[in-house]
Amino acid sequence: MSPLKKTYILKLYVAGNTPNSVRALRTLNNILEKEFQGVYALKVIDVLKNPQLAEEDKILATPTLAKILPPPVRKIIGDLSDRERVLIGLDLLYDELQEEETEIESIEEPE
Repeated sequence: MSPLKKTYILKLYVAGNTPNSVRALRTLNNILEKEFQGVYALKVIDVLKNPQLAEEDKILATPTLAKILPPPVRKIIGDLSDRERVLIGLDLLYDELQEEETEIESIEEPE
């Protein structure tokens, strides 16, 4: 039986179809398909069409990616082109690094 994976709830705030917004969405979709494999929900919010949502969530710049679940809430501002920064911001890379360290320790320790 495999351990339960975290489910990620994400919101991407964009301002229309600007080059940065399009790049952020394309990059995020690429990361989600490769790294999250179905354990995420993504809502894209156009702040030009829904400015009240940006105001409620205190979004000051676009594009902004907000990770709602699992806690803590994290926000990443920019076009998301720095893949490692995005993964660290979503706590995914940190978890993978921890798992790799645990595997290495278990290999090195004699039974």
